[in-house]
Amino acid sequence: MMLDWAALGIETAKLRGASYADARVMDTRQREIATKNGEVGNLLESESLGIGIRVIASGAWGFASTDRLTREGVQACAAQAINIAKASALAKRENVALAPEETYVDTWQNPFVKDPFRIPVERQIDLLLRADKEMLAVKGVTLAEGSMSFRKIDQLFVSSTGSVIHQVKMQSGAGIVATSFSDSEIQKRSYPNSFGGQHALQGYELIEALDLVGNAPRIAEEAVALHSAIQCPEGTSTIILGGSQLGLQIHESIGHPIELDRVLGQEANFAGMSFLTLEKLRKLKYGSDIVNVVADARLEHGPGLGTFAYDDEGVPAQCTPIITNGLFTGYLSNRETAATIGETRSNGTMRTENWNRLPIIRMTNISINPGTWKYDDLIADTDDAILMETNRSWSIDDRRYQFQFSTEIGWEIKGGKKGRMIKNPSYSGITTEFWNSCDAICSRDYWTLWGTPNCGKGQPMQTMGTGHGASPTRFRNIKVGVAFAK
Repeated sequence: MMLDWAALGIETAKLRGASYADARVMDTRQREIATKNGEVGNLLESESLGIGIRVIASGAWGFASTDRLTREGVQACAAQAINIAKASALAKRENVALAPEETYVDTWQNPFVKDPFRIPVERQIDLLLRADKEMLAVKGVTLAEGSMSFRKIDQLFVSSTGSVIHQVKMQSGAGIVATSFSDSEIQKRSYPNSFGGQHALQGYELIEALDLVGNAPRIAEEAVALHSAIQCPEGTSTIILGGSQLGLQIHESIGHPIELDRVLGQEANFAGMSFLTLEKLRKLKYGSDIVNVVADARLEHGPGLGTFAYDDEGVPAQCTPIITNGLFTGYLSNRETAATIGETRSNGTMRTENWNRLPIIRMTNISINPGTWKYDDLIADTDDAILMETNRSWSIDDRRYQFQFSTEIGWEIKGGKKGRMIKNPSYSGITTEFWNSCDAICSRDYWTLWGTPNCGKGQPMQTMGTGHGASPTRFRNIKVGVAFAK
């Protein structure tokens, strides 16, 4: 049926004057579970099925969508897309031109071992409640929370040029948080990451590997201990960022500014525009010589939330060098914008949240390549520094140039040894100065592809998942200070 609906939409669009058309039929199933202090706080299961049709007519784009999957409903949707395109053409500056792309007939599914939707929800809830119990057993813990999230996307892409691409993606994620209130101070610790934990293109085997129950006592004890920890010193310091924190740093200060629609002024919602104007390509020294960043949607990069076989324009997944030996070398482009940077082909970054949203340029897996350092050797080589782990808050300007981040916990590094716990650590800087201060990156053994499931962009907003591979990394001469002081 998916193919019948898509083919009908394409046929109708062509009969009504489309010079190009594509259709995405998406069947999305979702499960969300949350617990709080030993009780179920949220339990949601939903399914959404519909079609989105995108056309070029009279040299302009049109898009419409519907969940009325009948012959009449699909035809009306295609007709609406054509009408929108013709209305848009009245205000166009020039005709839409797409970079060429081959035709593909293919099917793909990400590998996973255990289908989370076949695991009884009672068993999933029980796991979170057991983690809650372990955290609440630690004296001083005020709030214990856990969450799980699962999403299965069954999608068919069909284009008027002959592509027929079927993809199935299974996403899983989970995390726990312990929060401790003491007088007017609040401290918290999250595992394995903040803001929902770890998320990946995997099945329930990811949840089992995280061992939430086993890690619950440790993070609860750290949340309570933070009240007695020393405040982060203020001034200039060497810092070492844990992998998950560096992943968010990459997201905000590299991932968003390389989105070419932001650079061209076509998109400014939420994250603003970008300081990476076109003349900086292959000229800007973005980071130090050891900084190498890629945008890689291929499965061989890892099971990230930015992993797929084809994007939502039917362009195959690719690896694009973004920063090469410190030099800025690439943007995230689509078929329409590739020519603006002198490319003859899109690098495959168009994605949509659901059938009722227009595909837009989105981050794939934006990752820093591993370095050569062993973690213990990096600590031993560092005389005086602050190790910061697990994001607590962030702020960055609308050009993605000046930023401030805080983390849940820090550790004093003195004489090559990890020492006292530090609370409320924060650091700030200017994007290019920060990345140029990087002088050591840990090896592949310490590299993790972190999932960010909640990246918002567009109007109406689309929430998409991205991936960010990183390992612990050292930066010199960084401004540090106290966040959330009493």
